[in-house]
Amino acid sequence: MAFNPLGKLGDLKKLRDQAMQIQKQLQSEEITVEQGDVRVVITGDQTIKEFTVAGISSPQAISTLNKAIKDSQKLAAQKLQEMGGGLGGMLGGGDN
Repeated sequence: MAFNPLGKLGDLKKLRDQAMQIQKQLQSEEITVEQGDVRVVITGDQTIKEFTVAGISSPQAISTLNKAIKDSQKLAAQKLQEMGGGLGGMLGGGDN
C-alpha cells in the first residue's frame, strides 16, 4: 500500500472539528469563585463574565482582565509553535 500524505488531512479535520466542539462546550460552562468580598464568574474557555469587589463591578476591569487572559493564551500558543507543536510542524511545513 502506498503512503498517502493527504490521508492525514482527514484526521486533522476530524481533530479540528472535535476541538471546535469542545470549545463550544467550554463557552457554555461557568465557574464561580468567591473569596471574601471578591466574586469572579468565568467561562470554561477563560472569558470573565463577572468580576465584583464588595458588590461593585467595573466593565473596564473585566475588559482588561479578558485582554490579559487572551494575551497570555497567545503567548502560550506562540511558545508551543516554537517548540514544534504547531500545525505546520505536523504537516511538515515551515513558516510561510
